[in-house]
Amino acid sequence: MTREDGAAQLEVVEYTDPLCPWAWGSEPVFRQLRAALDGRVRWRRAYCILFDDGDDPPPDPAAETAWYAGYVEGICGHTKAPRAVPLSRVAASSWPASLVAKAAEAQGGRIADRVLRRLRETVFVRGEPADTMDAALLAARGVPDLDGERLRGDATSGAVRERVRADRAEARDPLPETRRVDSGSPHPGTAKETHEGQLRYALPTLLLRTAAAHRVVPGWRPYEEYAGAVEELCPGLLRTGPVALPAAQALRHHRSLSDPERQVLAAGPWPPPGAVRVDTAGGPLWRCAEEARACPVPGGSAAGEAGQGASAAH
Repeated sequence: MTREDGAAQLEVVEYTDPLCPWAWGSEPVFRQLRAALDGRVRWRRAYCILFDDGDDPPPDPAAETAWYAGYVEGICGHTKAPRAVPLSRVAASSWPASLVAKAAEAQGGRIADRVLRRLRETVFVRGEPADTMDAALLAARGVPDLDGERLRGDATSGAVRERVRADRAEARDPLPETRRVDSGSPHPGTAKETHEGQLRYALPTLLLRTAAAHRVVPGWRPYEEYAGAVEELCPGLLRTGPVALPAAQALRHHRSLSDPERQVLAAGPWPPPGAVRVDTAGGPLWRCAEEARACPVPGGSAAGEAGQGASAAH
């Protein structure tokens, strides 16, 4: 099967939100899956608006933040994803980050992936969610080959807002099989009820579909469940060999890798020379030197400084 045949046959819809902790924790598996599919499918992200503009503000923001920080801590305990301490606040809105992420798609898939990654890191690495347009655009600054002025214009346009509004509506029309999900996962992915009394997909959810059939894989799942769904729909499409790149190349390609990510995406001794380690309450995040310069995070240090390179390999 050629790449063009696969892309025509299989669409993957990722229902997500830039500020969702379960989606953040699923990045190791999703990055691995995208690498294994390697452009053989059409992969589309639908931004579902986890934190909506119409939500009531909390009566006690400090108490709400403390509760949510504990909630994120519990999720990261399952996913082993980095998490920020302290978390400054609960995000006021997902709209700005979703608009910027959607706008970045016009500049190519690689740029869109990197912008979305930056947006996720605002809350789960920095502890400062990108919940205003200025903050979301600032998070994207310095992404290689990104046209910042174009991004601002597109993100504030009516056309992009309509696309995100359509994503939000699509997410609130979940397939019937997601309304009751039996799974041993701590996040099985049963459809959630919104404040308006609607149902929406749990985040993240992958919908894989061809012209003849579909499979839904909701919630937090192991790689094998996604790979099995691809194989059922398009036998032989999924790359079966290793997707890991040599460590230095992997870090340059992805620009930042958590420990769970580098274990499936990077091969050979770790960390590679020049890697910058950022310690979080959920373990280290590794960034290439170019990413560290373009988007500094307090507390980052080059691998090998103060013995960190050696300790991080265990």
